Amino acid sequence: MSEHRHVILSLIDRHHQQLLAEWLACQKRDARIADPQREKEIAGLAGRFLDQLRRGAIAQADDIQMAEWQPVREVLEDLSRDRAIQGFSPSETAIFVFSLKEPLFALLRREFAIDADRLARETWTASRLIDRLGLYTIESYARVREEVITRQQQELLELSTPVVELWDGILALPLIGTLDSARTQIVMESLLQRIVTSGAEIAIIDITGVPTVDTLVAQHLIKTISAARLMGADCILSGIRPQIAQTIVHLGLELNVVSKATMADALALALRRANKTIIDREPSAATRT
Repeated sequence: MSEHRHVILSLIDRHHQQLLAEWLACQKRDARIADPQREKEIAGLAGRFLDQLRRGAIAQADDIQMAEWQPVREVLEDLSRDRAIQGFSPSETAIFVFSLKEPLFALLRREFAIDADRLARETWTASRLIDRLGLYTIESYARVREEVITRQQQELLELSTPVVELWDGILALPLIGTLDSARTQIVMESLLQRIVTSGAEIAIIDITGVPTVDTLVAQHLIKTISAARLMGADCILSGIRPQIAQTIVHLGLELNVVSKATMADALALALRRANKTIIDREPSAATRT
């Protein structure tokens, strides 16, 4: 066992309660903790961290990525995951680890008050260890936040591509925003799945909410239309504004699909293709009088 690890182990063993109390006081001050429930949760997590830090200090490994430090990393990963999901900032998350320096350094000063060289060495060693653990906490937080953002983006994409059944056998897919490769894949999957489950033979793709159509967007539309046709559903494109129509002509794009100016026009065409007719009801006697 290295001498430095022995010092940290000894301090935790002999001053566990004092170190924990002073550490929690620093966290309460720096993180401005006022909620008793949150304070209780942090106290439990801090006690667990000190226990695992003591076990890590027994090991001779200096690299916190090694197996001996796995329990400590798990504590920090749990902390980072909870803080990221709850919306805490990176600095609020990192305070948990970095605030341990103040009480730990105070113990080192008392321990080596008459040996300045030893105090400097032990303080530097402890500082490097806490810094590594703090940086690992921030990295874990960033990783979890990235996962949360990616999942939220995926959910928003799915919500922004609803497939609506307008009539028996007639589906509508209103698109809003720019189409890219990732979103086109979700659009295609949603539409094809709904075609399978509903047995629809006509799909209206409405691009009223698409700000512009360039070559890339047109290619994505063609892919979606082609995939729907392979599943046995004819497509009608609606919502082409005059500006978009001019752009398509200037670009020389060929969508190879029937298009209508509005979704209402597209629905009327779809009903005719499905041999459906909408008839106005005769006004009732009460209405006529």
